[in-house]
Amino acid sequence: MSATPARIPESLASLAVAIDDLAPYFRNPRTGDVDAIAESLRVNGQYKAIVVNRGTHTGRPNEILAGNHTWAAAKQLGWEQIAATWVDVGDEDAARIVVVDNRTSDLAGYDSELLADILEELPDLDGTGYDQGALDKLLDHRALPTAIDLPSDGQGTGAMAKLEYLQWGYMQWSTIRVQITAAEVETLNAIYERYVAESRSDLGFGWHLLQQPHDDIAAVPGDGEAAQISGPDDGEPDDAGDDAADEDDDA
Repeated sequence: MSATPARIPESLASLAVAIDDLAPYFRNPRTGDVDAIAESLRVNGQYKAIVVNRGTHTGRPNEILAGNHTWAAAKQLGWEQIAATWVDVGDEDAARIVVVDNRTSDLAGYDSELLADILEELPDLDGTGYDQGALDKLLDHRALPTAIDLPSDGQGTGAMAKLEYLQWGYMQWSTIRVQITAAEVETLNAIYERYVAESRSDLGFGWHLLQQPHDDIAAVPGDGEAAQISGPDDGEPDDAGDDAADEDDDA
């Protein structure tokens, strides 16, 4: 990997030291994802200093107590400097610092719904430590919303509109997820089941859903007449490499 210039903000610049002058803690029990940290350093820069023990009382000079994997990631990127703060403690205190720095992270938790909201608002996931698969898992654990109140279904029957439009699931593609109603879930399931029965596979279903008319299946809630979910009449399913849409119902 070619060297990446160190990204140390001005507020930490006075703390920068030569990266090769430091040594990792001699018995660090923590394992870390150096590649993920390196990606963060590349995108976000170093936003907090690592902690280094001078070693006067341990005989191990310039030993990193907190930030061992940040240091390793910076070296992986080819950085020549890294921001560090200093302590000068003995073996017992050094061990406590190493352990508690890791343990307090373990004890922390997340508001998963808020985390998912924050990640969804970002233009991409670069430098977050999350990929699309991890975000999808967060989205899957979101609680379904309660029924929404509609003033009317167009015929003055607001109560019926509320019943028919009970939020029931989601449809997702890329990082976009929209709520869909119970009736829409039922329609989508019918289209999907027929497609799988005819194709003996669900490969190409997204293309089929977008491009083909489904007027013999789709129905508007509260309306006896069929409604067409349609695309171009001449569109043909193309199974190869299809990833046009990803339908995900959490009913």
